[in-house]
Amino acid sequence: MIKLFRWTALILFVAIAAENVNAQVTLTGANVITTGVPFLTIAPDSRAAGIGDAGVGTSPDINAQHWNPAKYVFMESDMGVSLSYSPWLRKLVDDINLAYLVGYKKLDDYQTLSASLRYFALGELQFYNDLAEYQGGQSPNEFAIDLGYSRLLSDYWSGAVSIRYIRSDLTGGQLINNVESHAGNSYAADVAFYYRNEFQVRRQENVFAAGINIQNIGAKISYTDGEVKDFIPTNLKLGMSYTTELDDYNTFTFTADINKLLVPTPPKDTTTYETGDIIFPGGINSDKSVVGGMFSSFSDAPGGFREELQEVTLSAGVEYWYNKQFALRAGYFYEPENKGNRKFMTAGAGLKLNVFGLDFAYLLPMARNHPLENTLRFTLSFDVDAFSGQGR
Repeated sequence: MIKLFRWTALILFVAIAAENVNAQVTLTGANVITTGVPFLTIAPDSRAAGIGDAGVGTSPDINAQHWNPAKYVFMESDMGVSLSYSPWLRKLVDDINLAYLVGYKKLDDYQTLSASLRYFALGELQFYNDLAEYQGGQSPNEFAIDLGYSRLLSDYWSGAVSIRYIRSDLTGGQLINNVESHAGNSYAADVAFYYRNEFQVRRQENVFAAGINIQNIGAKISYTDGEVKDFIPTNLKLGMSYTTELDDYNTFTFTADINKLLVPTPPKDTTTYETGDIIFPGGINSDKSVVGGMFSSFSDAPGGFREELQEVTLSAGVEYWYNKQFALRAGYFYEPENKGNRKFMTAGAGLKLNVFGLDFAYLLPMARNHPLENTLRFTLSFDVDAFSGQGR
């Protein structure tokens, strides 16, 4: 496999997952799971990012396509559009960013269609051969296009399926180490369910909700015509939330998510290989099938059941709304030490008017000099149904 691809994948993974950007191997005994196209796992919107990257079981919103598209059928508005933007790794570079455009349309009281576009710009890269001769520049990018369909199954349950096209262009067709490269392409699907139950406590409205989403069930991705291919980040997401009204003006929501990658764990005893000073663990490219990798991911960790539990990340957060117009959010994200060691707090705020909504989120890592330090996300949402109603 081309060395550049390994180097680029590792850089992306470190940017998203590692606590120390200067470390070549994060911690003694670490056995981190890596995949292709890790940009698919980045929280794209400000609301979920403000509550610790939790969103599977929260109340429905326009950005549900990423977290749980089954929530769309419970939306009060018939149509909405949202645009999110996040400058990425600003502590390291100034030209990497993530943009996310999403929208939905209710067909009737039981069915909803949704779609989204996720675009990840990786800035400018310069390519050199083994003789340090300049081979040209390229602006690598990755994007994913989603289409989703959700349906109400009962008064409390809904289900959804989404299909996704993924394209990752890291080299622009450059000839690297005498090997011809090309953009990587893949297709994937999501399957999601959502439960929502409204009830009263002391004459105040309360809501319990829960969701499950199996994301990115799809083909492996490769950047050459060789046999080596990487798993895409197939995820199992589970989440729940509880919303309670204190009075007619004040509402609190408490939520928690767990997430597990459904891809093989790298075995610790396989051969390693290296490029310069960067060491890559063996076993990254498993010869298992996609479905086989999903099922074996629950029992293939070299450290047994204890290590399997360490492959689960936790997200928790709280959201406060005043008069359904102004929101404050806080959250925490936890990943075990030998699986990436991501630990960060989040905060956010939101403003909702009749037609427009504006949200932002701020990420505060628990480690100093973290590459994601001071990461901001901005989301602008537009209630098309409310706007149409004003024009009548």
